[in-house]
Amino acid sequence: MDTGTHLVMGIGLAGLAAVDPVVASDSSLQTAVLLGTVLGSQAPDLDGILRLKGNAFYIRHHRGISHSLPAIAIWTILITSIIQLFYKGSLPWLHIGGWVLLAVCVHVFTDLFNTYGTQAMRPFTEKWISWNIIHIFDPIIFTLHVIAILLWAAGFVNPAVLFPAMYAFLAVYYLWRTWAARRTVERIQAIDPNHNEGDHYIAIPTISLTIWNVVKQTKEGSFAIGNLRSRALTWLDHVQCSDHPAVTKSKNDPAIQSFLYFTSFACAEMNEHNWGYEVRWSDVRYRHRKQYPFVGILLMNKKYETIGSYVGWLSDERLMKRLRMDTY
Repeated sequence: MDTGTHLVMGIGLAGLAAVDPVVASDSSLQTAVLLGTVLGSQAPDLDGILRLKGNAFYIRHHRGISHSLPAIAIWTILITSIIQLFYKGSLPWLHIGGWVLLAVCVHVFTDLFNTYGTQAMRPFTEKWISWNIIHIFDPIIFTLHVIAILLWAAGFVNPAVLFPAMYAFLAVYYLWRTWAARRTVERIQAIDPNHNEGDHYIAIPTISLTIWNVVKQTKEGSFAIGNLRSRALTWLDHVQCSDHPAVTKSKNDPAIQSFLYFTSFACAEMNEHNWGYEVRWSDVRYRHRKQYPFVGILLMNKKYETIGSYVGWLSDERLMKRLRMDTY
């Protein structure tokens, strides 16, 4: 989820802590739990600091180790310890730690529902888990949290009643969205007039409940990109992946390896220039204004030696400017 949603979720979990009689009876503990749940709801995304080592390194590791099973325990222990130091160990650590643990787990668990995904099952597997069920910003989830927090802050509703009711509703909402996502993939396959045996479909959630972006991967390796609006399936683009030798050579470059490590929906395009080759890998899941802004670009001379690269999110105009700078 986006940072704002994780923030309101952290505050919401502090409201939910009112069901804990030990927390509800101590104002100092309530404040400590609020601090803990807010920090716990943000902690896994502190890997944003990895940008300092470059986009390729960040993309390879973002939502990786920081969202893993060991990291959940580390974040919980670290945040609980910091709060205890601040309060000089005067508060029941088990109650604080329990709510911090819940906040960290909720962060990691909700990220699994997005398209980006996480490596939540490390160290058992480095597979990226992305369920394609909830958009990274869901207005229903965000708005419900904001309303509940405002009602709590104004003292209009008992948080021990308000927040359990809200999270019960959201649990049902997540179940419904999970069913809708699975049903959508089945419907796309059924109504696609060009469906062939071996085609693989994914439905990607958007901010709208009735619109899904669609990616179809054929058994030949090409991609079709479209959207489903209510019951209308529209194909917007067809992408044929290049098998030029420059594409094969590009897979040996560390920057491109980082890009391909993250996504299994990458498609390569090769352009030949008088100075060499430009190989552009695009993640076809992310189409915006007829472009694919999440890219891994490698420039090579005629001997297939790297002369420039870029990995990350970029518009075509800015990308060309950046690559021109790398070339000269």
